[in-house]
Amino acid sequence: MKLTALALLAGFTLISSCSILPESEPFDVYRLPSAQSSPSTRHVMPQRWSLRLNKPQASEALNSPNIAVIPQGDVISSYKGSRWSDPAPVLLRNRLLDGFQRDGRVTLLSTDDSNFLADLELGGNLQAFQTEYQGTTASVVVRMDALLVRGYDQRILASRRFEVRQPLGDVKVPAVVSGFGQANDQLTAQVVAWAVEQGQKLAPPPRP
Repeated sequence: MKLTALALLAGFTLISSCSILPESEPFDVYRLPSAQSSPSTRHVMPQRWSLRLNKPQASEALNSPNIAVIPQGDVISSYKGSRWSDPAPVLLRNRLLDGFQRDGRVTLLSTDDSNFLADLELGGNLQAFQTEYQGTTASVVVRMDALLVRGYDQRILASRRFEVRQPLGDVKVPAVVSGFGQANDQLTAQVVAWAVEQGQKLAPPPRP
């Protein structure tokens, strides 16, 4: 009996020691830097149509909080010890929302986090949200295939590819994050201008 009790005690001790998980590596969480300047919204005529912003579709490598980098060839990696506050599609959608709010022409805005209906929806595919190296130089690359869709029947009304390459003078993570902010500022300005132009032509007329 004593031997049996000792064997059981030893077994529990071994199981307990094996269940201790290694400590996770600490990491820094970065938000996408905010826009550097706000466009003037004075004398802007608000549009009467509504717009819903959807998170763009993305590959598994981009649909995560990892800060993606392509050091060479087709190898997709990520910066060690650093991550985004949200997956890249969420970061981009939120930056676009902020861009439309700053622009001021489309005031009836919502996102796919709600169930509100809208005249038009803006979404698409996020093809790149990473740092890419070309030899000894590096750039942040953000590329989105944008789709403007009619809300009530999901018919595609317009599409366009947007791509921004922001050169990096410093490849340390804080500088890379700053480069992502600049690249997204540029892409947001282009997408907002295009979506407003298309919406003025394609949005259904307001009801009387």
